[in-house]
Amino acid sequence: MAKVQLCNITVMDNPSPFLNPFQFEITFECIEELKEDLEWKMIYVGSAESEEYDQVLDSVFVGPIPEGKHMFVFQADPPNVSRIPENDALGVTVVLLTCSYRSQEFIRVGYFINNEYSDQELRENLPSPPQFDKVTRNILASEPRVTRFKINWEEPNAQEPITTMDNAETSVETPQTDLSQNQIPSFNDNSNSWATMECS
Repeated sequence: MAKVQLCNITVMDNPSPFLNPFQFEITFECIEELKEDLEWKMIYVGSAESEEYDQVLDSVFVGPIPEGKHMFVFQADPPNVSRIPENDALGVTVVLLTCSYRSQEFIRVGYFINNEYSDQELRENLPSPPQFDKVTRNILASEPRVTRFKINWEEPNAQEPITTMDNAETSVETPQTDLSQNQIPSFNDNSNSWATMECS
């Protein structure tokens, strides 16, 4: 049984200008204390044609984690536009949130994104190169795609194959338990994002 259950993800500041940071409020429950950190990653899919254009926007380590419900806000800068193929700059793409324990990924949540110009004239006469400062990013927050992996929570480097892929899942349950106001900064020093964690 997984020791961490995802309870809810709230997409913040959505829709927003393309060059604004991504912000996700993540709530999860730990059924028993974890001795090591969880590693969360945010990945922007730059092109459906090749993983070569995927960009890890940031990674953040959260922990150590006691038993109970916890919440943190994961914020990351937008992708490097110079690495996005011009033909893939607009339209539909994906942002991924992944979580790993002892280098074993156990959950992946994907959101579709629609990038388009807010100005009707620009929509009809697409500039080249794209003008990202005039692009609006709209994340389809109501329909996340959740993939779960079975891992070994006791020993490192013992990941097992995928057991479920909940592509039909459109939401995760919102926790009803109130969280305390004690905020504990918990993030890696090399991260450009920030996170706060509240423990129940």
